[in-house]
Amino acid sequence: MPRPTTDCGCGWQTWAMSLEAKLEVLVGEIGVLKRQVFGKKSEKMPPMDREVRKKRPVDKAAVLERRRKNAELRASAVKTEDVTHQVSEAQRRCPKCGKTDLGPVGKGKESIEWNYVPGYFRRCRHVRETLACSCGQYIVTAPGPDHSVENTRYGDGLRAYIVTSKCADSLPLYRLAKQFARLGIPIPRSTLTDLFHQAAHELAPLSERLVKLVAALDVVLADETPMKMQHPNRKGYVWTFIADNIIVYRFSGSRSGETPSSVLGDSTGVLVVDMYTGYNEVTSTGKRQRSGCLAHARRKLFDALSYAPEAQTALDLVRDVYVVEHDARATGMARTTEHLRLRQERSRPLMEKLHVFLTEQKPLHLPEGSMRKAIGYIQGNWKALAALLLDVRLPPDNNKSESAPQNRCSWPIELLARGGRGCRGQHRRPLLPARHLRGERQESDRPSDRCARSDRLAPRRSPRRATAAELEAT
Repeated sequence: MPRPTTDCGCGWQTWAMSLEAKLEVLVGEIGVLKRQVFGKKSEKMPPMDREVRKKRPVDKAAVLERRRKNAELRASAVKTEDVTHQVSEAQRRCPKCGKTDLGPVGKGKESIEWNYVPGYFRRCRHVRETLACSCGQYIVTAPGPDHSVENTRYGDGLRAYIVTSKCADSLPLYRLAKQFARLGIPIPRSTLTDLFHQAAHELAPLSERLVKLVAALDVVLADETPMKMQHPNRKGYVWTFIADNIIVYRFSGSRSGETPSSVLGDSTGVLVVDMYTGYNEVTSTGKRQRSGCLAHARRKLFDALSYAPEAQTALDLVRDVYVVEHDARATGMARTTEHLRLRQERSRPLMEKLHVFLTEQKPLHLPEGSMRKAIGYIQGNWKALAALLLDVRLPPDNNKSESAPQNRCSWPIELLARGGRGCRGQHRRPLLPARHLRGERQESDRPSDRCARSDRLAPRRSPRRATAAELEAT
């Protein structure tokens, strides 16, 4: 039903317009929920790479070249074992003339087969030489091997494998225990947990060093990801800070700006983040400038698409900005003066066109509507969103930092290394994400497997000393 063209200015018209505004908000929210719960993958916001490929199809020659390089890399990294297959005695007689002196034809026919050899344990017996003087007054024993953790039977190689399997390969410790049991080396999961905690304790200085390295760099990407906690109705946050190829994780029981302030401090440069006010403590001082995230703006426009089809025009303009970045990477000019020139010639007109389009659309939508909110978000943060036009080092978004916790790489080590310091005083014991611990509770509910207490980071206690009676018995 179209809106009446007459404007009587009565109370009923004002009431109807308020209802229309609420209806637009509800329709937009219901559309988003339907896509998240019941919608197909095609109905959800497509990845930007897929949208860019609509204008820049995949280069088949480049794909073949990449496959060839991967094949060469595999061949150079793997030891080749030659297996010779002899012709059987029954086939060494010619069926035509009956001769048996068959000669070789070339080097034979070759075929490549890739196989995997499962890992194995190695038991090292260290024998320390002991020497004594004939006078009976001096005995000396050679020192033992060096270990990062004292009084332990397990080497650093096993400890490193446990950390890599859990943090890089997302393999829970209970599955790792099953894997070792299949190899014939059963190791209790509580022992694996102790080894994991010991590694975190030893790696804590490296974690603090990474923080200093990130704060010293000019361009930093940051984002915070909520995590469910053991305490009911509570959330914790894993903060991610990325600079070049360095990733720093920090866990906090709140979303306040205390965490970015403690990591970045008084450092200078640019901070690429969304418009969350928790980063204002870093950017408001003027030492770090703020650069916006086009991916967040695109997400708000996509949420408004179900109620405002004209949002597709804005989405296409944002996509074309990413096409420019794709062309820069494809031609090898990323982060160069040519890349900056490309942004000035192609990206700047697109951003200006986007700003004009949103300005024209703003009075056509109700203030409470999803499209009006998306327009307000983009225009209110336009300076930060357009910062990439002036600095070639800045990426168009902070997706790299936003997706880092989803990979579940190394932030569990950071949680254990800190021993829950980020949330001390807020709960009776350090808080850990429920998803991080869910796999650990399928076989045992002992507290040692559920929480990362700081006292668990210490090495295992030495065996008790023998009593005098036991010594006499021996």
